[in-house]
Amino acid sequence: MNNVLVTGGSGFLATNLKKYRPEWVYISSKDCDLTDYVMTKTMIRSYKPSAILHLASKVGGIKDNILHQADFFRINCSINNNILAAAHECGVKRILSALSTCCFPNRAREYPFNEGDMFYGPPAQTNFSYAMTKRMLHAGSMAYRLQYGLDYSTFCPSNLYGPEDHYNKDISHFVPALISKVAKASNGDTLEFWGTGHPLRQQLYIEDLCKIIPTLLENHHTEVPLIVAPRENLSIREMVDTMVYISCKDLEIKFNGNMNGQHRKDGSNTNLLKLIGPFKFTKFEEGVAKTYKWYQENR
Repeated sequence: MNNVLVTGGSGFLATNLKKYRPEWVYISSKDCDLTDYVMTKTMIRSYKPSAILHLASKVGGIKDNILHQADFFRINCSINNNILAAAHECGVKRILSALSTCCFPNRAREYPFNEGDMFYGPPAQTNFSYAMTKRMLHAGSMAYRLQYGLDYSTFCPSNLYGPEDHYNKDISHFVPALISKVAKASNGDTLEFWGTGHPLRQQLYIEDLCKIIPTLLENHHTEVPLIVAPRENLSIREMVDTMVYISCKDLEIKFNGNMNGQHRKDGSNTNLLKLIGPFKFTKFEEGVAKTYKWYQENR
């Protein structure tokens, strides 16, 4: 598919995806306000895409998610509903939408969880509104599949990191915040982090997802909210220690015990690998070293 319209075109994922698929059309909030249905429909009608890769979303770190739950709910619901409805009205038969593994239950029946566990229980309170909008995006996509026979499907990436990420301390996710904090520190400094350091996370290097997405667009045609994640599942403390080691700095690490977040949310990539075949995910130590180098060269 070459006539592909990508929403969230100035975001972290789309910025990296352009390096792999420069021929696709990338639109951002500067081009269209996706919370406005008329503008969204007009934009889609003007581009006449054969497919839409829906990446646009209001995102943020744990603190931003906790403090601005209403904003996350209002904005993301509007964007998602408008994309699905306007695309249908304009005759777009293919949409692939990005969800997140955070929309899976706070406590799964077993780990790693699989795609069938999404609605087993409520998501974590720390990002409840954001997670629920992602669940509703999946539900909406399935509704259009059932009622109109459209090829609307979804995928769930785990935590993303890599070059071009957001390094604003108020909205960034853990890994970019970690990289920024370590990069700015001097030997002998003490660095404080949220929580206890015990929670576990699957960190997905951005280039891995960019390589996988075109295959999903071509071949993922089912109602399964396909999990895209490496098997590597590290604690926050392990990731901090890895980053400090890469920096070659002498730093003391402390955790404040606040906003610990969901203990674990690791998902199985079994169904993904059945679809795309063997894939070598980038190890965290390798990916964060590349990202740290990029940060030093570009900040």
